[in-house]
Amino acid sequence: MAIQISGPSYGDVTWRIEVPAAERLALGAGGLEGELAAAVAAVRAGGGGRCRLWIGHVAPADDDLAARWGFTPYRDLWQLRRTLPAPPSDLPVRPFEPSDAAAVLALNRRAFSWHPEQGDMTAADLRARRSEPWYDPAGFLLHEREGRLAGFCWTKVHAGGGPPPDDVAMGEIYVIAVDPDFQGRGIGTPLTLAGLAHLHSRGPATAMLYVESDNAAANAVYERLGFRRHHTDRAYAADL
Repeated sequence: MAIQISGPSYGDVTWRIEVPAAERLALGAGGLEGELAAAVAAVRAGGGGRCRLWIGHVAPADDDLAARWGFTPYRDLWQLRRTLPAPPSDLPVRPFEPSDAAAVLALNRRAFSWHPEQGDMTAADLRARRSEPWYDPAGFLLHEREGRLAGFCWTKVHAGGGPPPDDVAMGEIYVIAVDPDFQGRGIGTPLTLAGLAHLHSRGPATAMLYVESDNAAANAVYERLGFRRHHTDRAYAADL
């Protein structure tokens, strides 16, 4: 099965069905229906309950297909891309050090208090991500102001070589956060540019990031920085 199933008791829902972007493209127009039918049957056989469905690289007909199984769309995550290099940044930044973990987690909670996943990052989550093969402390950039952490830009390099849409080497703005106490002071744009400069130094000619479709302030900044929407990942929910 190309679709991934998690559950029961998966976070704030009982089940999660995920169709990654590469799998969605590989399945084509007709293949998704059979895979989704099998996934729904597996969830029901496991006791059913509240279920979240993620479809990466969503296609126009996917809403109708999801609706046939009772799924209603409720969240769009946009992938934005731009070419590198980007304009330079003059914002002072430094690499992450292990002693920064507590300050990073505190800022992350404050900056993403509204976010359904990112705001819940724990010390264990942070350690796990730092143990991933892609992790590079030189690409985890911190900006300090007035003697405290004001923002960070965490970058990630994707080597490419996989199935579409992951067949091109890309640099990702993985997480960018500005402490609410420092918002409105012109930190977000140069902090993003600092991250893009680091990514360009590692070789990729394309940068990408994910952003909530309804985050108007962030999307306005990214549009000014030359990012454009590449595709949409959509979340649906249903009681199965």
